Amino acid sequence: MTNDLEKIISASMLRLRMKSPFFATLALFARIIVTEKISTAATDGKDIFINPNYVQSLSSPQLDGLLLHEVLHAALLHVPRRGTREPILWNVAADIIVNGIIVQQQGFQLFSDGLRDKKLEHLSVEEVYEILMKDIQYRPPCELDLLYEPLGDSQSHNENRDNGTLDTSRQKVLETYWRNAMHQAIAVARTTSHQGSIPAGMEREIGTLTQAQLDWRSYLWRYLVRTPTDFTGFDRRFIGQKLYLESLEGESIQVFIAVDTSGSVCQLQLRLFLSEVVGILNSYPHIQCQLYYADADVYGPYELTTDSKIPEAVGGGGTSFIPFFDKIKEQNNYLSSGVCVYLTDGYGTFPRQPPQFPVLWVVTPGGLDLKQFPFGEAVRLLSVF
Repeated sequence: MTNDLEKIISASMLRLRMKSPFFATLALFARIIVTEKISTAATDGKDIFINPNYVQSLSSPQLDGLLLHEVLHAALLHVPRRGTREPILWNVAADIIVNGIIVQQQGFQLFSDGLRDKKLEHLSVEEVYEILMKDIQYRPPCELDLLYEPLGDSQSHNENRDNGTLDTSRQKVLETYWRNAMHQAIAVARTTSHQGSIPAGMEREIGTLTQAQLDWRSYLWRYLVRTPTDFTGFDRRFIGQKLYLESLEGESIQVFIAVDTSGSVCQLQLRLFLSEVVGILNSYPHIQCQLYYADADVYGPYELTTDSKIPEAVGGGGTSFIPFFDKIKEQNNYLSSGVCVYLTDGYGTFPRQPPQFPVLWVVTPGGLDLKQFPFGEAVRLLSVF
């Protein structure tokens, strides 16, 4: 790095410290490498790579925004969180989130081609990705430079990738490194005189980092099996498949599945819902399953087993959750051994009185905020890979 570039970048880091102790602490964990092998800037999840000519073309607020942009990609684990998702579309989703955070901060500017989507930037990266996946024709409104492109001068970086994805050891190293950085940044911010410990727009992404990223079926598991203390009680027919299913309480457990077929649910979401129904049947072969389709009315029940063909969907009208729960109340044994799973976008009319049985809401990306469900437990339906 030349002396002039060193001064420019050092000045930017000093301004970052003055503007936000939180962001400044995160930036201390990133090493900045100047290289002409990229056209603008990039990160491999730990180091930040910048083109010297591009840096010199930016104003001071734009450079501050650029460095913060790359630091946030790394600190929010956007590289390991990608998994095997399509890299360009994931990059678009991550840019939308990061740039949405930056524009909420005082004293920072986006670089000229910074990607924005005001309708999506309040969501998590995973949610934005799933929403963009629905539109296969989606194209970013500006030219996008890949953030996670392997660099030729980073041998270890290339060796730790397999088909464009991080291997397990590299991923865990990055997660540990940046979680430690995040904890330190939060601690520093809370001990300063600045108002508010966490910068605007960061809460949702930090929450995503601190919460376990579980497949939603892991939540369903809790309703279906007892908590194990040892291997006693496991159904040993499935041990060979590494499925340590426990014996279920009672003779069987009834699962009532409602699939939202209202007009607000697109065909891609409907196919995703039905694939999850098949997943439930394959994951929990002991259960008795009833499927319902529901919009403003309810259709069913359809008795399902692992060998069943999923019936054709019915619906297309408005959304009310009331008919489904009224229908389930008619079941004789719903109180003692039943659980309801409702796959929906969450936009509809809820019963005034919550049902007296367990309910698990499985909600599409971009659907109703999970905190707004008046009863039951709500989880987001996100693909991990």
